[in-house]
Amino acid sequence: MKLKSKVLIIAGSDSSGGAGIQADIKTVTSLGSYAMTAITAVTAQNTKSVKAIISISPKNVQKQITMILDDIGTNAIKIGMLHNTKIIKCVCNILKKYKLKNVVLDPVMIAKGGAQLINSNSITYLKKNLLPLCSVITPNIPEAEILTGHSILSKEDMIKAAKEIISMGAKNVLLKGGHLKNKMIFDILVSRNVIKVFPKRKIKTKNTHGTGCTLSSALATFLSQKKNIYKSCKFSLKYVDQAIYSAPGFGNGYGPLNHLVSFNLKNNNA
Repeated sequence: MKLKSKVLIIAGSDSSGGAGIQADIKTVTSLGSYAMTAITAVTAQNTKSVKAIISISPKNVQKQITMILDDIGTNAIKIGMLHNTKIIKCVCNILKKYKLKNVVLDPVMIAKGGAQLINSNSITYLKKNLLPLCSVITPNIPEAEILTGHSILSKEDMIKAAKEIISMGAKNVLLKGGHLKNKMIFDILVSRNVIKVFPKRKIKTKNTHGTGCTLSSALATFLSQKKNIYKSCKFSLKYVDQAIYSAPGFGNGYGPLNHLVSFNLKNNNA
């Protein structure tokens, strides 16, 4: 297979391989692009819990990113866990300096098991400085509630929250609806002038570890391959669904996805 594009991933490491940098690399590779990484933190975790998080120094994160950009370059950037304000500031400075396009932010704030992965000062800085530099934000409902300060209990609440995040400077928001207690899930893409709803039946499974990382990496990959925002969202959501359906069932908690699932774009014409 010929590589279609290059994607730089800025995120934390997941020792269990289901989320974070590990899930990102698997996703980008399986969808036909070249993955590069800048690791922001190292976690000790498994499918049940996160036991430790060690931040990488901002200077080291900066050097990881600039070494890639000054040599290989990239067609898109996926940003995951940034963990603290200094690293967020470092990433913001680089995005501005290099005028980078196709920037996808997964605002990682809470682990699947409930552990908080970022403090309130970092969230405030992220909202003010990083959101306006991104092409797409991909929060789940708990993350959108943190960003907006409002409860989200319905599809209408989701649209309202996404519009509020747009008002913070985000260009597009793909708000994931999996946390609503409904039989149907609504993932919603909102931009300044467009609202697109992607409905689907909820999959009853515990194998959801790394779904947010996987979705945002797939989205960055499709954008890097010059697909528009609607098709990129549509294909990414389909890829994640297929990866959940064929999950290997590893671990005793929230199990990982099957990132190697076959994916045929020809069957997904918009």
